[in-house]
Amino acid sequence: MDMIKLNLPAYDFRLREINSRKEIYDPLRKKYIVLTPEEWVRQHFIQYLVHERQYPSSLLAVEKQLKLYRLQKRADIVAHSRSGNPLLIVECKAPQVTITQSTFDQIVNYNMTLKVRYLVITNGMTHYCCKVDWENNQYTFLESIPDYKMLTQD
Repeated sequence: MDMIKLNLPAYDFRLREINSRKEIYDPLRKKYIVLTPEEWVRQHFIQYLVHERQYPSSLLAVEKQLKLYRLQKRADIVAHSRSGNPLLIVECKAPQVTITQSTFDQIVNYNMTLKVRYLVITNGMTHYCCKVDWENNQYTFLESIPDYKMLTQD
């Protein structure tokens, strides 16, 4: 199953093919998911958060439903505090999708509902992370994605 090499560490994934449909096992949802380019990025980023940035997998939600202007939307990955408060949203795009202002607007809109302090956008090749300053209505782009301990110190 050939998928593009991403700008993230390589991880071992459980892959299978059923009726010529490729699937990847999602350990958070505890089921196989159709392996699309976006799902490939999402699964890599979940592993990156858990293994490299020490996010507890039990505090990550995948495809978290939220309501935005009476519409049902889904955030790709949401990291929560131990008390259940959302701390960070990750928006994943397929590697061939260029990250644009409209991608950033999408995650900002999701954040109107969740009100987190950190936003991450990735296509698996390029990753952007910013910290939200709610008081001054500003965003500061960070050099790297904060580890879980840093998230919980704000």
